[in-house]
Amino acid sequence: MAAARKPVVEVRRSQRRRRTVSAYRDGERVVVLIPDQFSRAEESEWVDRMLARLAAREGRLARNDTELLDRALRLINLYLADQGGDALPASVRWVTNQNGRWGSCTPADRTIRISHRLQEMPDWVLDYVLLHELAHLIVPSHNARFWALVGRYAKTERARGYLEGVAAASAVPIAG
Repeated sequence: MAAARKPVVEVRRSQRRRRTVSAYRDGERVVVLIPDQFSRAEESEWVDRMLARLAAREGRLARNDTELLDRALRLINLYLADQGGDALPASVRWVTNQNGRWGSCTPADRTIRISHRLQEMPDWVLDYVLLHELAHLIVPSHNARFWALVGRYAKTERARGYLEGVAAASAVPIAG
């Protein structure tokens, strides 16, 4: 197997930029924006760091439905194993038509749909949304039993806060 090629990197220094570093792809090239006062060593360190971040982000964007189902099955084993087969979905898939919610579940046909916007979010946020939808296969409403199931996930409140922040920043009301 051939080793991955290191992309062409263009470093742009800015006198206005004080501490932040960012990077983005521009075709085949990666542009890294750094403060002008960074030394060559700091520049080299930050270029490597930003290339790693871009690679991780692009890896998340490559997520597919099979990986999403595998992730859901892992969450069932970790948090809902005592529910028998009640938490087992017929399908779990990414969708691009959910802009007003992070995920949805249809208990009648046991299907779960997850918004493509979660592909760029941290794994622990995706896990929360998946577990939330899996819990709807057991309890369709948002009652105390439902929240007790979801609450088994240690990062529930943190993930809810993260999603509320994303929704507020985008000024798009998102259903919980």
